[in-house]
Amino acid sequence: MANYDVIIIGAGPGGYVAAIRCAQLGLKVACVEGRDTLGGTCLNVGCIPSKAMLHASHMLHEAEHNFAKMGLKGKSPSVDFKQMLAYKDETVTGNTKGIEFLFKKNKVDWIKGWASIPAAGKVKVGDETHEAKNIIIASGSEPSSIPGVEIDEKTVVSSTGALELPKVPKKMVVIGAGVIGLELGSVYKRLGSEVQVIEFMDKVTPGMDGEVQKQFQKMLTKQGLEFIMGAAVQSVETGKTKAKVTYKLRKDDSEATVDADVVLVATGRRPYVDGLGLEALGVEMTERGQIKTDAHWATNVKGIYAIGDVITGPMLAHKAEDEGMACAEVIAGKHGHVNYGVIPGVIYTHPEVASVGATEEQLKDEGRAYKVGKFPFMGNARAKAVFAGDGFVKLLADKDTDRVLGCHIIGPGAGDLIHEICVAMEFGASAQDVALTCHAHPTFSEAVREAALACGDGAIHV
Repeated sequence: MANYDVIIIGAGPGGYVAAIRCAQLGLKVACVEGRDTLGGTCLNVGCIPSKAMLHASHMLHEAEHNFAKMGLKGKSPSVDFKQMLAYKDETVTGNTKGIEFLFKKNKVDWIKGWASIPAAGKVKVGDETHEAKNIIIASGSEPSSIPGVEIDEKTVVSSTGALELPKVPKKMVVIGAGVIGLELGSVYKRLGSEVQVIEFMDKVTPGMDGEVQKQFQKMLTKQGLEFIMGAAVQSVETGKTKAKVTYKLRKDDSEATVDADVVLVATGRRPYVDGLGLEALGVEMTERGQIKTDAHWATNVKGIYAIGDVITGPMLAHKAEDEGMACAEVIAGKHGHVNYGVIPGVIYTHPEVASVGATEEQLKDEGRAYKVGKFPFMGNARAKAVFAGDGFVKLLADKDTDRVLGCHIIGPGAGDLIHEICVAMEFGASAQDVALTCHAHPTFSEAVREAALACGDGAIHV
């Protein structure tokens, strides 16, 4: 048993970043993690392994469709799925070991096991109870299902099971056209699966910019994904090797059934707070099962804080990291801050989709006067040279002040390009500021500048 200034529960992106920042600020800190490896869902069974699979499957797509166009002739590669999974696992191991190194470097104690909080200032792990002046709950989230669908991680899988399938399925049904469903659906489509996506809403990626949604669905359909929109899944029945998915169309209540070798349930995630003892402590929760916090990530119980997926806001690793650093600074007596208006979101399909700030729909609802600058990647020389001319950059700026209000990109490198606008928004820049900034040629980033020019007198290359 030991006494600490801070004990963090959970070593995902929010937890491990909070631990390191606390240590940097001179606090004695420990992090409790029950997995055998650090990094939480993101590094072990989420962001990192899925990006490895996305990269591998995209390389296969390039070899099959674009190599010959560039004069790279030869037999198309075959898929050794076992080796692909080994590559994915090696990527994960490298990252999780890196966090272990960072913990040692910063003198963060890793308490191995699952935590509960028997009282404020106390964290129990196994048979030992540790004392801490402050506790940060960063226990993350878990996949959520829908009524009538039970996940067994064999035939009916969450994102975790989808990254550990023994072979590429002939047919995969994806329930949910959100980020996780579309990323993993596109992986298995490239690897040879027939992929059918069933979505309750009438548009993919709910909450995103409307133009992006339409273009994105068109592109994914062109890549071979099949969409059944406006459909409510009623049940999934599993047999020895296959599953039957029954859904009902919302427009006319008609019912239909489809067969699948694997069903991926990608209907969102929910906060994971099981076993912490929050109810007995009297920690206030929201109606959605999230921990209620104030503007400084403090709960209603003194000395207990919460960050990341267990509190309100988008369930994004980088949002949790920002909160982890800010919460550490608050505990250390500084002024931690997170600008929730400038948190980017990225979908790592091909092409990538990225957004930050307001959508056009939100600005209309607010009654705010705005202007739009758009530029297609077909007008970008670099994009055309690498078979990535589909998509566009859309910049939104205040009509009167020209201040950048949001940006939505679908195209090559969108997940990296969006950060130019994140920085611009953080500094309160105008569209003209972006337009007057010299961008190297030829780069994808020129499309962002052209969209900014389109907010003024007009883009050059369209």
